[in-house]
Amino acid sequence: MTRREINAVCPYDCPDACGLVVTTEDGKVTKVVGNPKHAFTRGMLCPKMAHYEETVHSPERLTTPLKRVGPKGSGEFTPISWDEAVATIAERFKASIEEYGGQSIMPYSYAGTMGLIQKAAGFPLFARLGAVRHNRGICSPAKTYGWQMIMGNTFGTRPQELSHSDCVILWSLNALATDIHIMHDVKAAKARGAKVWVIDIYSSITCDQADEVILTKPGTDGALALGILYILERDHLVNRDFIANHVIGYDKLVGEVLPDFTPEHVAAITGVPVAQLEALANAYGTAKAPFIRLGSGLSRYGNGGMTVRTIACLPAVVGAYEHLGGGMLSDAKGSYYINDRLMSWDVHAGKVVPTVPMVKLGDILNQTESPIRCLYIYSSNPAITAPDQNQVRRGLLRDDLFTVVHERFLTDTANYADIVLPATSSVEADDIYNSYGHYTSAIGYKAIEPIGESKSNWDTICLIAKAMGITDPFFDKTALDLIHDILAAATHVSEADKAKLLSGEPVEMPVPEDYKLRFKTKSGKIEMYNPQETPALPTYMAPHNATIAKGAFHLINAPDIRILDSSFCERVFDQQKPLMSAWLHPEDGKALGLVEGERIELYNEQGTLQLPVFFDERVRPKTVVSYGVWWQRYSSDETHGINALTSSRLTDFAEGSTFYDVKVDIRSVS
Repeated sequence: MTRREINAVCPYDCPDACGLVVTTEDGKVTKVVGNPKHAFTRGMLCPKMAHYEETVHSPERLTTPLKRVGPKGSGEFTPISWDEAVATIAERFKASIEEYGGQSIMPYSYAGTMGLIQKAAGFPLFARLGAVRHNRGICSPAKTYGWQMIMGNTFGTRPQELSHSDCVILWSLNALATDIHIMHDVKAAKARGAKVWVIDIYSSITCDQADEVILTKPGTDGALALGILYILERDHLVNRDFIANHVIGYDKLVGEVLPDFTPEHVAAITGVPVAQLEALANAYGTAKAPFIRLGSGLSRYGNGGMTVRTIACLPAVVGAYEHLGGGMLSDAKGSYYINDRLMSWDVHAGKVVPTVPMVKLGDILNQTESPIRCLYIYSSNPAITAPDQNQVRRGLLRDDLFTVVHERFLTDTANYADIVLPATSSVEADDIYNSYGHYTSAIGYKAIEPIGESKSNWDTICLIAKAMGITDPFFDKTALDLIHDILAAATHVSEADKAKLLSGEPVEMPVPEDYKLRFKTKSGKIEMYNPQETPALPTYMAPHNATIAKGAFHLINAPDIRILDSSFCERVFDQQKPLMSAWLHPEDGKALGLVEGERIELYNEQGTLQLPVFFDERVRPKTVVSYGVWWQRYSSDETHGINALTSSRLTDFAEGSTFYDVKVDIRSVS
């Protein structure tokens, strides 16, 4: 028996990017544990990855290319060879380009893998073909943009500093489900006497770890932040010296915006009692080193970018960045010394190429003027995860649309494909990873050979490129070649750290000692006033649920700790209750005359969804919560998933999704 241990990285769309140690025996993964040498994840794994070998060796893995033989959406396929599959794809792509041009082809991908090579694998090919380029903005571009309006590309505060904070705020972050490793530092801070606040729109499992919980009306977090700023200024809890040295526009904010956000007015907007608002502001303003860890949920509203912009003002006005443990972490992207520029679309297109919003996939697939004729999907499952699901599926059903899906499993999206290609898992391919929640990078080496005939994203793209007659030697490179190229271009990384990375060791990227005071903006300061933006100052904008969306209940599609987006749905789950359910406050259930366990229908202008209903006092009144984005087979509604109720409306900035800005009505169907 041959037994090996290989360092690897969790590939999923999570800020933690855990270090793994993968044990293989005779070419099979037998155990996956956390890497104790990882600076942030420290050897701990979440429940999803603790049994990753079940995903790698799942009996549901696709092992050969497939060709559709039944109606679109039926999931009826027959196996074919790779040669036939690649030849068919190349032939259809070339014919479409010849007749309609490169813009008749669209690749669609997101974060099924976060490795720099496999995630961007399609860019070099599709850029050369002149294909439609989407913005990969389905998750949190408004959050990134909101931060940048104030902070530019300034580093977020290292998460490990949180353990030294004396006031911790987890804002729109269900950390136990989506950022579990930060709880190590939260608990350390709490042990040192810090008070922990959780601000959210529903009572998540993370709320149980908090000293204080603030539940806001959905989409009103920006007003809450402005209310805190009002109190800090009123009570002389701002750091005048820090503001004078490092901030532009605070006086304008005080004079032109804050007078409208009295505690009473903010309480009316947010639903947060005045006393609780005052207590939060006082705790934040009197702390020496307050730390805000900001989640992404609050950015998925029509006002998402502006909301983050207002919250980003808070650490500046109290001078939190001057102290160990103080600051704010929105994400760690500003620290990316190692990047995928050599894979980027613009590099391979030879010019800056405009994008279309991926949130608008349904509209794009159904456009009648210059329609998309060929769709290539990898690292994504849009039939179940994209907003406006009914429109997306309508587009996928088009007879004149040639669809290729590169996947590990026969997902909801794969059922609509003309050709399905079997994909590798992360332990069957080489890649290099950053994290957007901390500053550690690592290489994940291939631990086993691909299962069956599966191929990685990059290897598959290279096959298609060559079949289309592209002779650029770039497509002769292996993933290992590209890893070396990426490291060679990483001039801010020392040779010693590069050697550690190549040895398989996770490496925490160095940040300057005074990194929190190096503001990467045009002025070199925190820019509360930014005349390049409209409006030039942070303010409050109402979410869609207060202006456009109609319905008596706010719908929250909260994360489920067992899955990540639609990943891990191939597993067998203990179903004490149906996996897809609706949860209401008991008083709302009583008012509607509902009985726990009966089927209800959620409906709005987008569509309908039938689910069993259950009651929980932790759910905010006039709110309905459904956990997870599950494959259709887990739904008691044969035709719809949760995104049948979401729209393709965009955020205020950066063309992001508004998944949480949804209202519905409810009726019994029993």
